[in-house]
Amino acid sequence: MTGRHKRRGAGRAVLAFLTVFGALAGAGVAEAAEADAVHKRVRVAPGVTYEHFDIQAAKGVTHAHVLKVDLGNPRVQVDLLYPGAVASRALVSRMADAQGAVAGVNGDFFNITETQHPGVEATGASVGPAIAAGRALKAAVPKGQRFGPALPPGTTTKDVLGVGTDRRARLDRLALDGSVRTSSARLPLGGLNQYALPVGSVGAFTSAWGSASRVRATCGTDTDRAAPCSKDTHEVTVRDGKVVSTADSPGSGPITEGTTVLVGREEGAQQLRKFSTGEAVEVEHALVAATSGVPYRLALGGYPVLSGGRPLPGLDDTASAVRTAVGLADDGQRMLLLALDGGATYRSGLTIAEVADTMRRLGSQDAFSLDGGGSSTLVARKSGASAVSVRNHPSGGAERAVPNGIGVFSS
Repeated sequence: MTGRHKRRGAGRAVLAFLTVFGALAGAGVAEAAEADAVHKRVRVAPGVTYEHFDIQAAKGVTHAHVLKVDLGNPRVQVDLLYPGAVASRALVSRMADAQGAVAGVNGDFFNITETQHPGVEATGASVGPAIAAGRALKAAVPKGQRFGPALPPGTTTKDVLGVGTDRRARLDRLALDGSVRTSSARLPLGGLNQYALPVGSVGAFTSAWGSASRVRATCGTDTDRAAPCSKDTHEVTVRDGKVVSTADSPGSGPITEGTTVLVGREEGAQQLRKFSTGEAVEVEHALVAATSGVPYRLALGGYPVLSGGRPLPGLDDTASAVRTAVGLADDGQRMLLLALDGGATYRSGLTIAEVADTMRRLGSQDAFSLDGGGSSTLVARKSGASAVSVRNHPSGGAERAVPNGIGVFSS
């Protein structure tokens, strides 16, 4: 009797293996490599598991690290990992430990370099919108100002992955709705805490921005990130609803609570020059969702690759790289956070089309691509540990400092 139970157990294990890895077989992603014939799966915390496995991709074997997060578990939450300022970067592991997360991955693409603008510092700020703990931190830069691979057709820098106060994850778009009002004028707000403002606009910078210089916001154009910095700029500092100072060039340094710094370029600068010290000014801003009526607790930028179980048309199927992505399953009640391994053996990675196919075969109905390459990082606590460990091998040989990520919390 005992031997019969053992044989049945072994049969079930083999069946489970064939089922899981058979699901990964297909046009874009073939059956898992024999070198890693069994999923390595461990429980990180209630409602959170970590596993890793090989994938045979078009350009060779790559290794996937996946966190499965049950948002239906009342003990589980997700939120934005970030260093406390939009224009700042930190290691995913340090942000996770500082905020008490049990696991997480890196997030949005970001302003990583400014070689085209000598003397201008890279801000480290992310491309897309960001919401942390229900607080809107920033809006999206113009499409031509983004860093990262080319966007799939029909997608924008306003696309986000969000988790609402209803504890469901979804794909959406967040647009900035804001204005600057005086007794004699109303100006539309073109930006909020972002490293690049639309040409001719006015942007608002708050304490959430941090201490980095605001000069980068006036460089490039809506279609050319490398275009020269504008020579027609103006800055107005508003504190407690009144203008307290003005300047011809954007400044730097921390912005105190209750203070908003308005930065204008071209027509926006010309409008700001009309403001005078002591004048009353009202600045309003909000991020407005395109589809969801549920407020977001977490949102960050990237771009969709899978919608309703179907890959988006026009996904790149030639350039392979180390990737990070998020899949949504069970009507947004389950998240799959994926980061590929950047070790030399696996560095060939996946194409974006293969990412979409992989996430679909893992059970996702929707999927969202995040920053990859040297940024791809997945962290999770080991049994009994009070701090996270980096589970993949970052392709640069060590973690890269990034502006944000997705943190998984389990009480």
